[in-house]
Amino acid sequence: MKVLIVEDENLLAKQLTNLITTIEPLAEILGRTTSIQNTAQWLMNHPAPDLIFMDIELADGQCFEIFNQTTIKTPVIFTTAYDEYALQAFKVNSVDYLLKPIKESELRTAINKYKDLRAQPVNQSVAIDMNALINQLKRATPLPYKDRFLVKTGQKMASINTNQIAYFCAKNTLNFIVTKDNKKHVIDYTLDEIEDQVDPKHFFRANRQYILAHDVISHIHSWFNGKLKVELSSKTEEDIIISRDKAPLLKSWMGE
Repeated sequence: MKVLIVEDENLLAKQLTNLITTIEPLAEILGRTTSIQNTAQWLMNHPAPDLIFMDIELADGQCFEIFNQTTIKTPVIFTTAYDEYALQAFKVNSVDYLLKPIKESELRTAINKYKDLRAQPVNQSVAIDMNALINQLKRATPLPYKDRFLVKTGQKMASINTNQIAYFCAKNTLNFIVTKDNKKHVIDYTLDEIEDQVDPKHFFRANRQYILAHDVISHIHSWFNGKLKVELSSKTEEDIIISRDKAPLLKSWMGE
Protein backbone atom coordinates (compact mmCIF):
# COMPACT_ATOMS: atom_id res chain seq x y z
CA MET A 1 0.00 0.00 0.00
CA LYS A 2 1.57 3.24 -1.20
CA VAL A 3 0.49 6.30 0.77
CA LEU A 4 0.71 10.07 0.43
CA ILE A 5 0.22 12.16 3.59
CA VAL A 6 -1.06 15.73 3.22
CA GLU A 7 -0.57 17.41 6.60
CA ASP A 8 1.00 20.75 7.50
CA GLU A 9 1.67 20.01 11.17
CA ASN A 10 4.93 18.12 11.70
CA LEU A 11 3.94 16.33 14.90
CA LEU A 12 0.60 15.15 13.53
CA ALA A 13 2.27 13.95 10.34
CA LYS A 14 4.78 11.89 12.35
CA GLN A 15 2.03 10.45 14.56
CA LEU A 16 -0.05 9.49 11.53
CA THR A 17 2.97 7.89 9.85
CA ASN A 18 3.69 5.83 12.96
CA LEU A 19 0.07 4.69 13.24
CA ILE A 20 -0.10 3.71 9.57
CA THR A 21 3.09 1.66 9.71
CA THR A 22 1.96 0.03 12.97
CA ILE A 23 -1.31 -1.10 11.39
CA GLU A 24 0.22 -1.85 7.98
CA PRO A 25 3.93 -2.69 8.39
CA LEU A 26 4.33 -3.09 4.63
CA ALA A 27 2.83 0.33 3.88
CA GLU A 28 5.15 2.64 1.95
CA ILE A 29 4.92 6.35 2.71
CA LEU A 30 5.72 7.88 -0.67
CA GLY A 31 5.84 11.44 0.58
CA ARG A 32 4.34 14.18 2.65
CA THR A 33 3.05 17.52 1.41
CA THR A 34 1.99 20.53 3.46
CA SER A 35 0.04 22.90 1.21
CA ILE A 36 -2.43 23.09 -1.65
CA GLN A 37 0.28 24.09 -4.12
CA ASN A 38 2.89 21.47 -3.35
CA THR A 39 0.27 18.73 -3.06
CA ALA A 40 -1.08 19.52 -6.53
CA GLN A 41 2.48 19.60 -7.91
CA TRP A 42 3.37 16.32 -6.21
CA LEU A 43 0.31 14.59 -7.64
CA MET A 44 1.00 15.91 -11.14
CA ASN A 45 4.66 14.83 -11.05
CA HIS A 46 4.42 11.39 -9.40
CA PRO A 47 2.56 8.14 -10.05
CA ALA A 48 -0.74 8.04 -8.18
CA PRO A 49 -0.51 6.56 -4.67
CA ASP A 50 -2.89 3.84 -3.53
CA LEU A 51 -4.30 5.97 -0.72
CA ILE A 52 -4.12 9.62 0.39
CA PHE A 53 -4.52 10.89 3.94
CA MET A 54 -5.49 14.54 3.60
CA ASP A 55 -5.91 17.24 6.22
CA ILE A 56 -8.84 19.56 5.41
CA GLU A 57 -7.27 22.75 6.76
CA LEU A 58 -3.85 23.43 5.27
CA ALA A 59 -1.51 26.37 5.71
CA ASP A 60 -2.71 28.05 2.51
CA GLY A 61 -6.42 27.17 2.64
CA GLN A 62 -8.85 24.27 2.51
CA CYS A 63 -7.72 21.14 0.72
CA PHE A 64 -10.70 21.18 -1.68
CA GLU A 65 -8.77 23.57 -3.91
CA ILE A 66 -6.37 20.70 -4.70
CA PHE A 67 -9.22 18.94 -6.52
CA ASN A 68 -9.67 22.04 -8.68
CA GLN A 69 -6.02 22.00 -9.71
CA THR A 70 -5.56 18.33 -10.54
CA THR A 71 -7.66 15.21 -11.07
CA ILE A 72 -7.58 12.84 -8.12
CA LYS A 73 -8.95 9.33 -8.60
CA THR A 74 -7.13 7.88 -5.59
CA PRO A 75 -9.30 7.16 -2.53
CA VAL A 76 -8.87 9.81 0.15
CA ILE A 77 -9.21 9.55 3.91
CA PHE A 78 -9.71 13.05 5.29
CA THR A 79 -8.36 14.08 8.66
CA THR A 80 -10.03 16.97 10.41
CA ALA A 81 -10.50 18.79 13.69
CA TYR A 82 -14.15 19.56 12.91
CA ASP A 83 -16.88 18.48 15.26
CA GLU A 84 -17.55 14.76 15.23
CA TYR A 85 -21.29 15.20 14.73
CA ALA A 86 -20.69 16.96 11.42
CA LEU A 87 -18.91 13.82 10.21
CA GLN A 88 -21.46 11.15 11.06
CA ALA A 89 -23.40 11.62 7.83
CA PHE A 90 -20.32 10.69 5.82
CA LYS A 91 -19.41 7.49 7.63
CA VAL A 92 -21.31 5.38 5.08
CA ASN A 93 -19.08 6.46 2.18
CA SER A 94 -16.36 4.33 0.66
CA VAL A 95 -13.66 6.58 2.08
CA ASP A 96 -13.52 7.76 5.67
CA TYR A 97 -12.96 10.83 7.87
CA LEU A 98 -10.81 10.76 10.95
CA LEU A 99 -11.27 13.24 13.78
CA LYS A 100 -8.08 14.59 15.31
CA PRO A 101 -6.42 13.39 17.46
CA ILE A 102 -6.54 10.21 15.40
CA LYS A 103 -7.18 6.97 17.29
CA GLU A 104 -5.54 3.74 16.20
CA SER A 105 -8.86 1.86 16.24
CA GLU A 106 -10.51 4.40 13.95
CA LEU A 107 -7.53 4.45 11.60
CA ARG A 108 -7.63 0.66 11.41
CA THR A 109 -11.33 0.80 10.50
CA ALA A 110 -10.64 3.41 7.82
CA ILE A 111 -7.85 1.34 6.26
CA ASN A 112 -10.12 -1.71 6.26
CA LYS A 113 -12.72 0.37 4.41
CA TYR A 114 -10.09 1.23 1.85
CA LYS A 115 -9.18 -2.46 1.44
CA ASP A 116 -12.83 -3.35 0.90
CA LEU A 117 -13.06 -0.63 -1.74
CA ARG A 118 -9.93 -1.85 -3.49
CA ALA A 119 -11.32 -5.39 -3.59
CA GLN A 120 -14.36 -4.23 -5.58
CA PRO A 121 -14.40 -4.50 -9.39
CA VAL A 122 -12.70 -1.60 -11.14
CA ASN A 123 -15.22 1.10 -12.01
CA GLN A 124 -15.74 4.82 -11.58
CA SER A 125 -17.46 4.65 -8.19
CA VAL A 126 -14.46 6.18 -6.43
CA ALA A 127 -14.50 9.30 -8.61
CA ILE A 128 -18.27 9.65 -8.25
CA ASP A 129 -18.11 9.23 -4.49
CA MET A 130 -15.27 11.75 -4.29
CA ASN A 131 -17.32 14.42 -6.08
CA ALA A 132 -20.26 13.91 -3.75
CA LEU A 133 -17.88 13.81 -0.80
CA ILE A 134 -16.25 17.13 -1.64
CA ASN A 135 -19.60 18.86 -2.06
CA GLN A 136 -20.87 17.48 1.23
CA LEU A 137 -17.75 18.43 3.12
CA LYS A 138 -17.86 21.95 1.69
CA ARG A 139 -21.34 22.32 3.14
CA ALA A 140 -20.27 20.84 6.47
CA THR A 141 -17.16 23.01 6.72
CA PRO A 142 -18.12 26.43 5.41
CA LEU A 143 -15.57 29.15 4.97
CA PRO A 144 -15.84 32.09 7.38
CA TYR A 145 -18.30 34.74 6.26
CA LYS A 146 -16.76 37.77 4.56
CA ASP A 147 -16.58 40.95 6.57
CA ARG A 148 -15.54 43.15 3.64
CA PHE A 149 -15.70 43.31 -0.15
CA LEU A 150 -13.28 44.85 -2.63
CA VAL A 151 -14.90 47.17 -5.19
CA LYS A 152 -13.66 49.28 -8.09
CA THR A 153 -14.31 52.98 -8.47
CA GLY A 154 -12.87 54.06 -11.81
CA GLN A 155 -9.20 53.13 -11.72
CA LYS A 156 -9.17 52.86 -7.92
CA MET A 157 -10.16 50.06 -5.59
CA ALA A 158 -11.65 50.30 -2.12
CA SER A 159 -12.63 47.89 0.64
CA ILE A 160 -16.17 48.10 2.00
CA ASN A 161 -16.99 46.51 5.34
CA THR A 162 -20.21 44.51 5.46
CA ASN A 163 -21.53 46.71 8.27
CA GLN A 164 -21.52 49.59 5.77
CA ILE A 165 -23.67 47.71 3.25
CA ALA A 166 -27.39 48.42 2.95
CA TYR A 167 -28.07 45.81 0.29
CA PHE A 168 -26.75 43.90 -2.71
CA CYS A 169 -28.74 44.08 -5.93
CA ALA A 170 -28.75 42.77 -9.48
CA LYS A 171 -29.69 45.04 -12.37
CA ASN A 172 -29.61 43.83 -15.97
CA THR A 173 -26.28 41.99 -16.23
CA LEU A 174 -24.50 43.79 -13.39
CA ASN A 175 -24.39 43.26 -9.63
CA PHE A 176 -23.98 46.05 -7.10
CA ILE A 177 -23.24 46.88 -3.50
CA VAL A 178 -25.24 49.83 -2.19
CA THR A 179 -23.91 51.31 1.03
CA LYS A 180 -25.91 52.93 3.82
CA ASP A 181 -24.90 56.37 2.53
CA ASN A 182 -26.47 55.41 -0.83
CA LYS A 183 -23.24 54.94 -2.78
CA LYS A 184 -23.39 52.28 -5.48
CA HIS A 185 -20.48 50.06 -6.50
CA VAL A 186 -20.20 47.34 -9.15
CA ILE A 187 -19.11 43.98 -7.72
CA ASP A 188 -17.80 40.92 -9.56
CA TYR A 189 -19.74 38.34 -7.53
CA THR A 190 -23.21 37.08 -8.44
CA LEU A 191 -25.98 37.32 -5.85
CA ASP A 192 -25.92 33.53 -5.49
CA GLU A 193 -22.22 33.71 -4.60
CA ILE A 194 -22.76 36.64 -2.25
CA GLU A 195 -25.57 34.81 -0.45
CA ASP A 196 -23.08 32.09 0.51
CA GLN A 197 -20.44 34.60 1.60
CA VAL A 198 -22.41 36.84 3.98
CA ASP A 199 -23.68 36.01 7.44
CA PRO A 200 -27.36 34.98 7.23
CA LYS A 201 -27.91 36.51 10.65
CA HIS A 202 -27.34 39.93 9.11
CA PHE A 203 -28.39 39.52 5.46
CA PHE A 204 -31.57 38.12 3.91
CA ARG A 205 -32.11 37.05 0.30
CA ALA A 206 -35.34 38.90 -0.42
CA ASN A 207 -35.72 37.78 -4.04
CA ARG A 208 -33.67 37.31 -7.20
CA GLN A 209 -32.69 40.98 -7.27
CA TYR A 210 -31.96 41.84 -3.63
CA ILE A 211 -30.03 40.72 -0.56
CA LEU A 212 -30.90 43.02 2.36
CA ALA A 213 -29.03 44.00 5.51
CA HIS A 214 -31.08 43.57 8.67
CA ASP A 215 -30.47 47.04 10.08
CA VAL A 216 -31.75 48.96 7.03
CA ILE A 217 -35.20 47.34 7.07
CA SER A 218 -37.41 49.98 8.66
CA HIS A 219 -40.91 48.54 8.06
CA ILE A 220 -42.65 45.50 6.60
CA HIS A 221 -46.09 45.93 5.03
CA SER A 222 -48.70 43.34 4.13
CA TRP A 223 -49.10 43.11 0.36
CA PHE A 224 -51.32 41.32 -2.11
CA ASN A 225 -51.88 37.54 -2.00
CA GLY A 226 -49.91 36.98 1.20
CA LYS A 227 -46.84 38.80 -0.04
CA LEU A 228 -44.88 41.41 1.92
CA LYS A 229 -43.47 44.77 0.92
CA VAL A 230 -40.20 45.79 2.59
CA GLU A 231 -39.40 49.42 3.31
CA LEU A 232 -35.74 50.34 3.73
CA SER A 233 -34.04 53.33 5.29
CA SER A 234 -31.85 53.39 2.15
CA LYS A 235 -33.16 54.24 -1.32
CA THR A 236 -34.03 51.55 -3.86
CA GLU A 237 -35.00 51.94 -7.49
CA GLU A 238 -38.06 49.73 -7.11
CA ASP A 239 -40.35 48.24 -4.49
CA ILE A 240 -38.94 45.18 -2.74
CA ILE A 241 -41.59 42.49 -2.65
CA ILE A 242 -41.25 39.24 -0.70
CA SER A 243 -43.10 36.25 -2.15
CA ARG A 244 -45.79 34.46 -0.18
CA ASP A 245 -43.47 31.46 0.26
CA LYS A 246 -40.67 33.62 1.64
CA ALA A 247 -42.87 35.83 3.82
CA PRO A 248 -42.79 33.48 6.87
CA LEU A 249 -39.00 33.19 6.54
CA LEU A 250 -38.60 36.95 6.58
CA LYS A 251 -40.86 37.31 9.62
CA SER A 252 -38.93 34.63 11.47
CA TRP A 253 -35.62 36.21 10.49
CA MET A 254 -36.82 39.60 11.71
CA GLY A 255 -37.65 38.10 15.09
CA GLU A 256 -41.33 37.24 14.97
